[in-house]
Amino acid sequence: MKTYTAIVEKCPDTNFYIGYVPGFQGAHSQGKTLDELHNNLIEVIQMLSEDGEPYLETEFVGTQTIAIGV
Repeated sequence: MKTYTAIVEKCPDTNFYIGYVPGFQGAHSQGKTLDELHNNLIEVIQMLSEDGEPYLETEFVGTQTIAIGV
């Protein structure tokens, strides 16, 4: 089993969840709920992987919290 890390954001205009896998070209989707987004991302990744192991352009490392004093 292969695992991928997805970045998830919520669009304030549509209230949809938007998700993408960093470095995996075309691996992005949206959903009204987190469950719908999750299922949609699985479907997209499976479809993109039909021709074999994908080439990842970058490797997800992590996130950073940046604090700025104003």
